[in-house]
Amino acid sequence: MGKRFLVVRFTRSIVLGLVLVVFGSGAAYAQTRLYVANSGTASVSVVDTATSTVTATVPVGTLPRDVAATPNGAFVYVTNGQSDSVSVISTATNTVVATVPIVGAASVAITPDGAAAYVTSTTGGSISVIDTATNTVTTTIPVMGDPIAITPNGAFAYVGSFSSMVVVDTATNTVAATIPTPFALITDVLITPDGAFVYAGTLFNGSIFVFDTATNSLVTTIPVGSNVSGLAITPDGAFLYAARSTDTAVIDTATNTIIATVVTPFNPHGLAITADGAVVYATIFSNSTVAAIDTATNTLIATIPLAPGSLPLNLAVVTPPAAGPTNKNQCKNGGWQTFTNPTFKNQGDCVSYVNHLP
Repeated sequence: MGKRFLVVRFTRSIVLGLVLVVFGSGAAYAQTRLYVANSGTASVSVVDTATSTVTATVPVGTLPRDVAATPNGAFVYVTNGQSDSVSVISTATNTVVATVPIVGAASVAITPDGAAAYVTSTTGGSISVIDTATNTVTTTIPVMGDPIAITPNGAFAYVGSFSSMVVVDTATNTVAATIPTPFALITDVLITPDGAFVYAGTLFNGSIFVFDTATNSLVTTIPVGSNVSGLAITPDGAFLYAARSTDTAVIDTATNTIIATVVTPFNPHGLAITADGAVVYATIFSNSTVAAIDTATNTLIATIPLAPGSLPLNLAVVTPPAAGPTNKNQCKNGGWQTFTNPTFKNQGDCVSYVNHLP
């Protein structure tokens, strides 16, 4: 595929990979951050959304492309397009704690339970499934595609490709259906919060495809008059945001029509939305910035500068866990590594701490 990814977004629905799970009423949480894949500098920028400033830069592999966070906000998975790998970042320390070899790693989506990361490949013609507890590939699925999204119930993964949408049963890791589409390259895949519909941005078609997950059929197309590189949806599913050549279109999902446009500098690329749906963030590839859009007014409210030459592609909105755990579930799936007050040597230490809470 060469360097086509520099102008289109081959990624699964970031939003679903970014569901933030609240573990308990007594837990303390760190400030919400953005993790931005910088294709030009082999790094990930960590942005504090409260101050709109870069607070850390994490070195990763060459040409990082896509970003997804575990539901507990403890780890971020970054695909490295030219390094044939996935970098795993601990949000507690903002350091790479594991590197998983995957040839042609492209897009990544994480299951709602945080147990597995599904990674598509642009050159391998397959999907690699990573066990997030061990950060090893446990199986590969022979599916050619790039953007990927997983349903809210974790039962299916939707993978976009040329002129089709492939549906993978995650229980068996086999193809459950293949849905033909008009000729187009699907650039992003997003599933509505209720799991009822799949939206797919396209290159060459000037539209967004809408699929019904109950029937696995293409039910309508939304004409947008431009290539779509990224998608995001509000938590209530009412509004879809689509990054186009020079702006971001706002679509009412009840009517599947454009109701507003937000002009952004140069060309927006990847989109991600906060858990409360208040702000949509867009990477601006051409001038190495991140734009912030207020969803209440659909206006541009901030532009966050990254390092020169960053060339950001995709991003994730993450709220890492902080302080100590308040229940045993927070210790599972590597969660014990994420706490800062206190820190733990292993899962048993974490569980012991919880057992002795007053």
